[in-house]
Amino acid sequence: MTEKHYDALIIGAGFGGIYQLYSFLKLGLTAKVVDLAGDVGGTWYWNRYPGAMSDTESYVYRYSWDLEDLRESPWTHHYIRQPQVLAYLEHVVERHNLRQHMQFNTEMVAADWDVSGFWRVKMKNGDVFIVRYLVTALGLLSKQNYPDIAGIDDFKGEKYHTASWPVGVTVETKRVGVIGCGSTGVQVVTEIAKSVSELVCFQRHPQYSVPSGDGPVTPEYRQKVNERYPEILEHVRNSVVGFGFDESTRPMSSVSPEEREKVFEELWKLGNGFRFMFGGFNDITVDKEANEAACEFIRKKITQIVKDPEKARKLQPLDYYARRPLCDGGYYEQFNRDNVKLVDLLETPITKITENGILTEDGKTHELDMIIFATGFDAIDGNYNRMHIHGIGGQSLKEHWTNGPSSYLGALVPGFPNLFMITGPQGPFCNIPPAIEAHVEFITKAVAKAEELRKESTYKGVIEAKPDAEKKWNQICEKEVEGSLFKETASWIFGSNVPGKTYALRFYFGGLKKFRGEIQSAIEDGWRGFKLY
Repeated sequence: MTEKHYDALIIGAGFGGIYQLYSFLKLGLTAKVVDLAGDVGGTWYWNRYPGAMSDTESYVYRYSWDLEDLRESPWTHHYIRQPQVLAYLEHVVERHNLRQHMQFNTEMVAADWDVSGFWRVKMKNGDVFIVRYLVTALGLLSKQNYPDIAGIDDFKGEKYHTASWPVGVTVETKRVGVIGCGSTGVQVVTEIAKSVSELVCFQRHPQYSVPSGDGPVTPEYRQKVNERYPEILEHVRNSVVGFGFDESTRPMSSVSPEEREKVFEELWKLGNGFRFMFGGFNDITVDKEANEAACEFIRKKITQIVKDPEKARKLQPLDYYARRPLCDGGYYEQFNRDNVKLVDLLETPITKITENGILTEDGKTHELDMIIFATGFDAIDGNYNRMHIHGIGGQSLKEHWTNGPSSYLGALVPGFPNLFMITGPQGPFCNIPPAIEAHVEFITKAVAKAEELRKESTYKGVIEAKPDAEKKWNQICEKEVEGSLFKETASWIFGSNVPGKTYALRFYFGGLKKFRGEIQSAIEDGWRGFKLY
């Protein structure tokens, strides 16, 4: 066993961990990042599946704190794909000389709080880190979720989960089955349909998806973005979803049916799922009539695009348009290919996986060379539950979250001093990089405050959320989601995608601007909701 002493330890070398390390070093702290992966990237290190792409436009899917790099860092298309995201994060690490503070192929397995004021953090390789501040940058979507299907280990062909895609895998000329049609499944199908000999899509739940609007950017477009970056960044921080577009302030009922269709058509042509949901009208996620109008428009588009009426019928969702809004590069068009089949698992469920393929309830065996599980994640709290984190009195974080994950401001949990979570439960539902930045900047201020107090003999330099603050934050989150159709729609956002997982509110739906305001209000009010000792 090797003991290593630092001021701070950060778990995860993705967007959050990189920025937190940079921020702690700026404070003058000694800090270390560890990651199970072999290099930086976080979710973009693991998710190398065909078609992996951010659903946020390139100019805002990046850090905002290095204006010079924002203007110089290359991006050629409106949307940034996995190889470019990974290259960008690697570039940031090298630019700021951060790699020397990182340790890879290192998995955290346990952390125990010592009453004298430090965390003892154990790694699978035997290393033990003794630190005053522990920051988890595990990512919202990182613990892969495999479906519970009989015979899953019997298949003799290749099988992969999209969240752990090996380098060098090829799909060309193979018979491929894809299970799942969320954001990842949509991207995979769109990318590989042209290359495989046969593609069978096992659809668990049809999705509303709109075009992404991707394509190459002109030098003139890039120059305009560069000139407007300060304005763009301010706009993002003061928006609801942080995607860089103007969010609508008008209800759907304020326009005629003809104008409504015109707005939807313009949004469809512009592209981006969040823009379609929030850029035309301000009540699609709260008003059932407005929501149904958006649903009907997308259903109509599906019937216009997909030539086979039976495929078109199966592809049309019938629930609310209130899951994470998706966009694609031609998803529905792929079902016009003769080699692309569609199996509706609501009509013909999977009976089992066999040596040669997938047997469905209608008695048909779909013979396959490869199965791709695009079945998502045990989101937000899934990665925490695989670790043994014990706070004051030995209480485990898993026990604290028996009724669902909770926090104060999405970052701290009562009874777990100096444990900070980047994009923890009940953080903002918005574009991920600005959400991460809001948390990292808050955590950095909290640690700076603890460090300032530690210089006084009466303080240990400890900050902890109060139980009543956690309770009140949960009430605020409940109030913000009240009336939202997201609450009435089963999805991973509330934990419904994992059998047996506790249904709970896992996001703050008040928007990025209000979330930042909540943080600032707590700080300005003498660190309201915190114990400092």
